[in-house]
Amino acid sequence: MSTYVYGITAASHPSLPEGMGGVGDPSRPLRILREGELAAVVSDAPEGLRPKRRELLAHQNVLSEIGAAGCVLPMRFGSVAPDDDAVTAVLAERADHYRERLDALDDRVEYNVKANHVEEAVLHHVMAGNPEIRALAESNRQSGGGSYEDKIRLGEMVAEAVKAKEAEDGPALERALEGVADSVNVGPESTGWLANVSYLVKRETAEDFLAAVERVRKDMPHLEVRLNGPLPPYSFVEPGPAEPAGTAAGGADTEAG
Repeated sequence: MSTYVYGITAASHPSLPEGMGGVGDPSRPLRILREGELAAVVSDAPEGLRPKRRELLAHQNVLSEIGAAGCVLPMRFGSVAPDDDAVTAVLAERADHYRERLDALDDRVEYNVKANHVEEAVLHHVMAGNPEIRALAESNRQSGGGSYEDKIRLGEMVAEAVKAKEAEDGPALERALEGVADSVNVGPESTGWLANVSYLVKRETAEDFLAAVERVRKDMPHLEVRLNGPLPPYSFVEPGPAEPAGTAAGGADTEAG
């Protein structure tokens, strides 16, 4: 039977709540595998597991429960090893790495911040800040809409200005929040967001971070800012080269199907 891995903790981590289950239908009972100073929270791996909403929530709930009692290195949804022995072998092989990560992430959580432009607001912002665009728009208006060429030119100018504003606002948002976080992990640019940034935050300073997010929303009203967290520190685990065999990476914010 394959083994599904939820996360790695210190061997001294408090025990799991009695009867708690994980992924699968019916949910598979959780158990703890210990190896030296480390432990892995696992269950049997159901066959044909897919990233549906129910399963993603089950995985997340297990990690939230573990994380509430102490530091956990969260595995991505779908992390499966051939058996229990394979898991404990990895714990032994990567012991130094996992202990270092547990120390570095102790009492810290992740917040993910995504941002995009509010279309009408950013267009107003671009028009107000660009005299050339304003002049052409006014000229077109006075001439009953302008020629085809002028309309195309105006559209191209606006699109270029909006793109430049995106390139400016993403780093500005990152800078506004990095001072209240321990670490920053910038997500890939191909996500459909002008900013997709994860922040590692101490639990004791979480209120300061949340206040900083609200300041960003106030200071940059042309942005739609979405906040997700607190989360287990998925983006800061920095897994070693030898993870449980068959590990598959899902996302901390994977969409449920």
